[in-house]
Amino acid sequence: MGFWQGRSKRKNTGGRLKTARTKKKREMGSEFIEPRVGDYRKKVTRGFGGHRKLKIKSAEFVNVVTPDGAKRVAINGVVENPANIHYVRRNVLTKGAIIDTEVGKARITSRPGQHGVLNAVLIE
Repeated sequence: MGFWQGRSKRKNTGGRLKTARTKKKREMGSEFIEPRVGDYRKKVTRGFGGHRKLKIKSAEFVNVVTPDGAKRVAINGVVENPANIHYVRRNVLTKGAIIDTEVGKARITSRPGQHGVLNAVLIE
């Protein structure tokens, strides 16, 4: 079933609204893809205006910015995730998640489900 992000067919009081037009393609949404730790897999979808949106399904490396410069390091696992406490157990990568890497703990600064790249900042 598709996701529709248009106006509801009902008022706040529960009464019906009259539809002036049909649903439009621009009002379509999509399901949340949970980027996990694993072999690199991606999905390319159509964005607004025909642009391509790259969604990460899983990733095993992250670009970590350190005082010495940026490095591509392996992800060991998710330590903390403020988006959802259950994402830690399932190793779901979202913006703001704290991950354990080869060089130490890092916080993800990019949006893996939107940008298609995994960037992080070293916090230790």
